[in-house]
Amino acid sequence: MTDDISVLSGLGFVDPQADPHHRVDMLRASQSPLPWPEDLQSLEVRIDGAGTTWDLDAWRDHTHTTSLLLIIDDTIVHEWYAPGFGPWTRFLGASMTKSALSHLVGEAVDSGVLDLQSLVVDLVPELSGSGYSWVRVIDLLTMTSGVGWDEDYWDENSAASRLIGSFHQGTDSRRQLSAIPGAVEPGRRYAYCTPDSQVLDWVRERATGTGYAEELGRLWDLLGATDTASVSVDGEGVALAGGGLAACTRDWARIAALLRDGSNLAGRRVLSTDWVEQAVSPPLPYLGVGRLPSSLTTHAGFGLHWWPMDDAGRRVTADGSRGQFAAIDRETGAVVVKTSLWPYSEFLVDRAFRDLSYLGIHALLNVVASMK
Repeated sequence: MTDDISVLSGLGFVDPQADPHHRVDMLRASQSPLPWPEDLQSLEVRIDGAGTTWDLDAWRDHTHTTSLLLIIDDTIVHEWYAPGFGPWTRFLGASMTKSALSHLVGEAVDSGVLDLQSLVVDLVPELSGSGYSWVRVIDLLTMTSGVGWDEDYWDENSAASRLIGSFHQGTDSRRQLSAIPGAVEPGRRYAYCTPDSQVLDWVRERATGTGYAEELGRLWDLLGATDTASVSVDGEGVALAGGGLAACTRDWARIAALLRDGSNLAGRRVLSTDWVEQAVSPPLPYLGVGRLPSSLTTHAGFGLHWWPMDDAGRRVTADGSRGQFAAIDRETGAVVVKTSLWPYSEFLVDRAFRDLSYLGIHALLNVVASMK
């Protein structure tokens, strides 16, 4: 787990709030917590992938899993943690944070304060003259902004490493966003781009008047989160909305579970069904499952900051660097959360672990669904 030569090795993937040098905003547990009931059961799972068949333990260990949670009928049926970790551990979701951001954007759209067809610069004029000058909000959500960006964390001097470095070093991350140039016409090409998420949150903040941590804290309360969480911030207090949320595994499950019908465990409506359907469905042909750049995965597509595992959007997951997943089968309500800490030494290694993880998540959702 330590063969990491990228800037991501500097991120605190476990309990980042415990690092006195790591700036975070804390989210309180809900004032009306909704704990998951438990009915733990043994599981027989076989996962075919990477040229062999794995049992659950072997797959879990091979993909460097740190926690694994399965939920059916809103009840925990399987829960496992690597030694030293437990239900109290806050795992950095990395880019799963982007999917939590999608929920916040959905609330803004549902309330009528944010229009997906609006130009970014209408709300954030500071980005006029940058690559975001003609980008719409929907282009940010689908990562089709067309800006010139390479999500390269192996080069410590890359723009991506410098952006993430703002949250290690306490500098101004937004200043870097205005320097990103355009490359192609917006809405014509998908390219994974964390700045799109950072700009998206900037737009959402201007539309709603609330920062990421404040707004997510309100959602945390609505979801009935049973534990606190943390959000990384830069020197100006700006949240790493594209990768800085750390939460306990059981609370990560709530982020995915909200996609079943937009309601929390108590049945309270949080997101409209219209927004949920948009979020889980690839809106463009080249965002469908198996049509993204192959350096990512052939097992998922891209919706509105969520990763559909089929083109119908029945199964969908949040996906974070080094093996963080929060997936749901929206038909059965089954939820799988897997946190991991696999090596990030080269993209082929990363891709192999990601592909095998997707196969395992499908297998787990199949088993959980069969228990109904």
